[in-house]
Amino acid sequence: MDEVDRDIVRLLQADGSLSARELGDAVGLTPTPCWRRVRALEDAGVITGRVALVDPAAVNLAVTALVNIRTNDHSSAWVTTFQAAIDRFPEIVEAFRTSGDIDYLLKVLVPSITAYDEFYKQLIDAVDLYDVRTNFVMEELKRTTALPLHHAAIT
Repeated sequence: MDEVDRDIVRLLQADGSLSARELGDAVGLTPTPCWRRVRALEDAGVITGRVALVDPAAVNLAVTALVNIRTNDHSSAWVTTFQAAIDRFPEIVEAFRTSGDIDYLLKVLVPSITAYDEFYKQLIDAVDLYDVRTNFVMEELKRTTALPLHHAAIT
C-alpha cells in the first residue's frame, strides 16, 4: 500500500459510490489505473466490500442497546451454540468477545424498549447465559465506519 492507495481507501471510506474517474481525479490518476488499484486493494483484502449506510432512526431503530454478557461455560460447544444464537438475531449488529469482567459485548438496534425486552427473552431462551446487563445509549457522540489510516504501512 502506497500513499495513492491510502488516499483511495480514505476517499472510498467517505463515499463508496465514487467512480473510477472521480477517484482518479482526486488522486492524480486516470480512471483505468485507478480502477486497477481499487481491484488490487479488493483482491488483497484491504477493501472488503461497499455498502450503503442507513440511518437507524429512519428505519425505526431508535434504541441502541449495549449488552454485556458473562458466561460460566467457555467450552467450544457453548461458543458454537452462542455463535449460532447471535447469528439468528438481525437486531445484533455487532458482537465482540472481550477481555476483563465481561465475556461478550453486543450492540443491538431495536425500535423500542418493549422490542428490546422481546429480543432479550428470545436471546436467553436460545443460549444459557450467566449474567446479562444492558446499557441503553442516551446520546450518540460519534459514529464512523472510516478506519484511521495513518497506521497503515506505506511501501
